Amino acid sequence: MTSKTMAVVRPRSAAHLSLLFLLLLAPPCSPQEQDDGGGGVALHGSFVRCVARLSPATTDPSRLVHAPSAASYTSLLNATIQNLRFASPRTPRPALLLTPATVAEVRACVACCRRQGLTVRARSGGHDYEGLSYRSVLQSAGTARPFAVVDVAALRDVRVDAARRVATVGPGATLGELYYAVARDSGGALGFPAGICPTVCVGGHLSGGGFGPMMRKHGLGADNVVDAEVVDADGRLLDRAAMGEGHFWAIRGGGGGSFGVVVSWTVRLVPVPRVVSAFTVRRLVRRGDRRQTQATVRLLAKWQRVAHALPDDLFVKAAMEPELDDAGERHPLVTFKSLFLGGNCSGMVAEMSAHLPELGVTASDCRDMSWIQSMLYFYGYTSGQTAAEVLLDRSLQPKDYYKVKLDYVTTPIPAAGLAGLLARVVEDRGGSIDVDPQGGAMSATPESDTPYAHRRGYLYNVQYFVKWGGDANVSYEDAHLGWVRGVHRWMTPYASASPRAAYVNFRDLDLGQNVDGKTTYEAARAWGEMYFRGNFRRLAMVKAEVDPDQVFWSEQSIPPLFEVGEETGEWHSQSGLFSDS
Repeated sequence: MTSKTMAVVRPRSAAHLSLLFLLLLAPPCSPQEQDDGGGGVALHGSFVRCVARLSPATTDPSRLVHAPSAASYTSLLNATIQNLRFASPRTPRPALLLTPATVAEVRACVACCRRQGLTVRARSGGHDYEGLSYRSVLQSAGTARPFAVVDVAALRDVRVDAARRVATVGPGATLGELYYAVARDSGGALGFPAGICPTVCVGGHLSGGGFGPMMRKHGLGADNVVDAEVVDADGRLLDRAAMGEGHFWAIRGGGGGSFGVVVSWTVRLVPVPRVVSAFTVRRLVRRGDRRQTQATVRLLAKWQRVAHALPDDLFVKAAMEPELDDAGERHPLVTFKSLFLGGNCSGMVAEMSAHLPELGVTASDCRDMSWIQSMLYFYGYTSGQTAAEVLLDRSLQPKDYYKVKLDYVTTPIPAAGLAGLLARVVEDRGGSIDVDPQGGAMSATPESDTPYAHRRGYLYNVQYFVKWGGDANVSYEDAHLGWVRGVHRWMTPYASASPRAAYVNFRDLDLGQNVDGKTTYEAARAWGEMYFRGNFRRLAMVKAEVDPDQVFWSEQSIPPLFEVGEETGEWHSQSGLFSDS
C-alpha cells in the first residue's frame, strides 16, 4: 500500500524504547531454528534466550516455555480445556505453550512470538466453546498457521476497593473468585453483573461482553469495565489513557484474541440489597398430552411477551431439557428461574402476580438469600455448600464433549414454533435450550457504546446446547452435532435476520472463519456482522491501527480494515508500524 504519509512508532515509555532496542539488536532466527523437525527443541531454545533478554528479572525462563516435546506440554495444555472435542491428539496444537507468571513475562512472550514469526492466542481459563484460544483448525492445504498460546491463568489477583466501588482483577481469576472477593470485602453490599458459571475466567468473559442474571439492571460485565491494561502486538503495556479510547472500546466486547493480551481489568461494582430473592418453577409436559402441551405453550407465549419488559430488578429466564420417566421415555421439562433485586419473596410474588400470573408463583416457590448466595443458586447449588466451597473451587466444571449455538429473537415466536421447540428438545438426551431475556439496561444502552450490538429491539437470546460423555466415536459425535445444528436451522424463520445475530462469547465456526491465515475484511463480514452488526467495521479499523500485521490471529479474529489518506482522518499501516494518533 502507498500513502501520502509514513506512519511512525512513537514509544509511549522508556521501557518500550528499551524493548524495541533489544529486538533490533537480537539476531534474526534462521529457518532451522524455526523448524528443526525435532519437536520444536531449537525453537524452544531460541525462545528461552529471547525471553531472558527481554525479561531479565525472570530467573529461569525455561519454566514458562513449553514445546510439544516437553513432558509438561500436554498436561498443561489440557489443564483448562473444558470441551474434550478439542483435547484430541488430532487437534492442531500450538508450537509453544507459554505460561508467564508476571506482566513483564507476558510482554516478553508476546514480543518474542512476533520475532519468531508465531501468531499469538491468549488463554485465561479454557471455557472456549470452539477452543480458538488454544487450538487451530486444519486449513485447506492440510496445515495450520504456526502459533503460540500465552496462557495467563497465573495472573489471577483480585483487589477490591469497596469505598470506590471498583475491583482490579487479573484475567486468570474466575468469576467465582471475583464474586467471592467482592462480597467479602464489601460486607455483602456490592456485586458484579456477569455470568453464572463460577469457573469461567474473567479474561475471556469480559472480552466478549459477559451477560448474566443482573444484565437487565446493570448491563453486561463489559459495560462495567472502567480501565484495563493490555499488552499490545509490540509488547507494550498500555492502560486506558495510553491505548486510547478506540482500543479500549474494542477490548470491551470485541472478542478475545484480536487486540492484545489483557493482563488486568478494572471493573465498576454495583450495589446489591442485603436480601434478594429467587424462585424456580418447573412444568413437566408429558409427551402426547395435548392439554399439557397447549397450556405450556400458552405460558411460554405469555412469558416471551413480558420477560423483556418486566421491571429492571426482575430477571426471569426459561429453560427446556428432556426429563426421563421410569420407562426411559423423554418428556420436555420447562424450568423458569428468577432473580429479584427489589427485595424479599413477598415483593417477588407480588411482581409475578402482577406481570405473569399464569406461572402461579407462590411464597413456597421462592427463597430469600444474599446476592452471593444467589450466584450459587443460579449455578445449581441450593443447599449445604458455602460460598467459599463453590466459588473458589476451580475444578467444579465437568469436562465434556459439547457444541453450543445461539440465536437472538426480535419478534415473539408463534405458538407453533414454541411447540416445535418442546418437541425438538427431547430428540437428543444431552440437548437443552436456554432462553435469557434482555430489555432493561440492555435496551437502554446505545448499540455503539461497546462492540456488543444486540441492544434495543432484541427480546431475548436462545442458547442451544448439546453435550455427551466420553464416547469419542465420530458417528456418535456427528449425531449430537446434527441435533444442535438441526435445531438452529429449524429456528431460522423465528430468529433475528439481516443479519442473523450471534454472540462472540458463544463462538461458532459454523458461521464462517478466516482461512489459511489470510484474513480480509470483506470475507470476514459474513460472520463478523452476525456478532457485531455495524460495530464490526469499527472493530476492523481499530485492528488496523493496533495490530496491522495480525500478530493476534485466529480463525475468527477481527481482520484489519485499512483506510488511506490524510483527509479521511483514519488509519494507515505500512510495514507493521503505526502511529499513536
